[in-house]
Amino acid sequence: MLAVQVSKSTLLRYSNASATCIAPVRSALSTRQCVCRSTMLPSTSAAVSRHFMSSMTVERPAEEKHFALILGKPGGGKGTISGKILKDFPQFHHVSSGDLLRSHVRDGTNLGVKAKQYMESGKLVPDNLMIDLVMEEATPHLDNGKSLLLDGFPRTVTQAQALEKEVHVDMVINLDIPTETIVERIADRWIHEPSGRIYSYSYKPPKVHGKDDVTGEPLVQRKDDQPETVRARLQQYDDVTSPLVDYYEGNGVLKTFRGTKSDVIYPEVRAWLEETFLEQ
Repeated sequence: MLAVQVSKSTLLRYSNASATCIAPVRSALSTRQCVCRSTMLPSTSAAVSRHFMSSMTVERPAEEKHFALILGKPGGGKGTISGKILKDFPQFHHVSSGDLLRSHVRDGTNLGVKAKQYMESGKLVPDNLMIDLVMEEATPHLDNGKSLLLDGFPRTVTQAQALEKEVHVDMVINLDIPTETIVERIADRWIHEPSGRIYSYSYKPPKVHGKDDVTGEPLVQRKDDQPETVRARLQQYDDVTSPLVDYYEGNGVLKTFRGTKSDVIYPEVRAWLEETFLEQ
């Protein structure tokens, strides 16, 4: 903690030309925390001293920004864990690449029109287009001092390396949930398609059966949520994403959390995030 003393000469200069004295004194202030105290002066200078101190603005550094990813199998609780993170760590802005892509396609944006052409022809949306979508959404929030929590992208090491050219990923949460647990979850899963909100009748049911909590619109079940289809998707995820986990683990930024219930896993995630933020 730094105490700044203000001399008579400083106060006299302030009384004659305030702009002359404020800058030199500010430059001596600690950027984290400071206490300003004037020297004992005659009573005739007290008013000037009080006015001088009240006019000073102590600038504090912006909180360090993080670009975090959350990885995990489809149906592995990424949305639930992300929601809990946003509640406890409001400095994060959440970006779901899947929701973002659907939103751009639905709204007919320039990026959405380009993406739709690939999707309608049965092709994967190119990595550079996905990165453009993500960065267009992320950049304003980063510029405003927010941290980012990205879900759904990247999915391959090639995508991760391309993303790293745009922004440094410094935190990766990897949710490792048993396959059969996810199969059971997905078979019980219903969604609100326009928003992407997900419900489960076993652990997160809607307030009204078959209706979205926010809009009251009907929920639907995806055709590809059948058990055998789900198992095939999960195996494909493991085959594609395992190298990505190794990549971020090698970068020293990944932490894996194992379990079957989000309420049990999340306290460990929260403790890790708290520790990470305290270390900054």
